[in-house]
Amino acid sequence: MSDEPARLTIVNPPELGAPRGFAHGVVAPAGGRLLFVAGQTATGPDGRITAESFAAQFEVALARVLAVVQAAGGEKEHVTRMTMYVTSIEHYRASRRTLRDVWSRHMGAHYPAMAVVQVAGLVDEGADVEIEADAVLP
Repeated sequence: MSDEPARLTIVNPPELGAPRGFAHGVVAPAGGRLLFVAGQTATGPDGRITAESFAAQFEVALARVLAVVQAAGGEKEHVTRMTMYVTSIEHYRASRRTLRDVWSRHMGAHYPAMAVVQVAGLVDEGADVEIEADAVLP
């Protein structure tokens, strides 16, 4: 039996076209522990938004998601799904180049199954983005 943790299997059926920046599906290994990360925004310890630009808020929210994953004993490669809620799809689209750099710094080449959803507003005042995630931990 190997000491190496079981790996996620990415599923990208060719008939769906090549995904860019996400995976169409992810199969988790048997025996993994499920972690459900609550929606994270760019709040600091005082509960206030700490970043102004969309990309800066995305970076803080993503870092907070990964902090939860790491506190549970996981790594970025264990994240299987993310949903990003944004208050402006236009701001998201305009920030894609910067978001790609932020993603690369935090997630490398790991792309879980993802969705981006525009919403009318978020609970945290001034929040433009909220990220929730699921992970399968060894």
